[in-house]
Amino acid sequence: MSDYRPLVFAHRGGADALPEHTLGAYLRAIEEGADGLECDVRLTRDGHLVCVHDRRLNRTSNGRGLVSNKTLAELDALNFGSWHPGYPADEELPHLSRLLTLDRLLEALRGCGRPVRLLIETKHPSRYGAEVERRLVGLLRRHGLTEGRPDAPVSVTVMSFAALALRRVRALAPAIPTVYLLEILPPGVGRGRLPFGARIAGPGVGLVKARPGLVPAIKAAGHQAYVWTVNEPDDLDIVLEHQVDGVITDRPRFVLERLAEM
Repeated sequence: MSDYRPLVFAHRGGADALPEHTLGAYLRAIEEGADGLECDVRLTRDGHLVCVHDRRLNRTSNGRGLVSNKTLAELDALNFGSWHPGYPADEELPHLSRLLTLDRLLEALRGCGRPVRLLIETKHPSRYGAEVERRLVGLLRRHGLTEGRPDAPVSVTVMSFAALALRRVRALAPAIPTVYLLEILPPGVGRGRLPFGARIAGPGVGLVKARPGLVPAIKAAGHQAYVWTVNEPDDLDIVLEHQVDGVITDRPRFVLERLAEM
């Protein structure tokens, strides 16, 4: 196991330490040495992709209502950091409070000085349906990130629990790798089969523990496995024993330190 080393992805930017989906969280994860980052995207009423996990604004902002009902300007007026227990009182910290658009995140990552991997989860069901993936691929194309070039400053992978969303991405941009996220086990996947359009399996750590044969079956079928959300020492031990390819965690520093001890 001495040569084994999985990729470490900061889930929502490393949501344990700083407010999730804020630029400050992502920049900190990069500074700490994370191989990559994970974000969720939703479409606003006026067609912008924003990095927000929940359908509703209540948990992670001082706003109310559905993200999909708001314009970008309406969302930009909200504070997306003050809910977090560790949020500083200093209001002059926009990186920890301002809404983050995917466009702005990509710009920041392209200028961070080293290659970064970015996992982008499209959230479904959505009232905008296939428009989410169309807008996503269009934005990635404008940034020059749809061809899977090894020298690209940002390597993008798209994830979803919706197999149809991954099929759309595969049709629009065949070079972009895709992850089929799993919370329960659909028929066939337990034997390592993934739906068309998916290249990597993304089981939750609870599923990995409940089905110890799942990751071996996935890898035996020639697929990779990225496991979420791995925050506890015992869970990390389990996924490392399975030699998963990617660890998605709210605590990237913790995972990196454990890997350094191996």
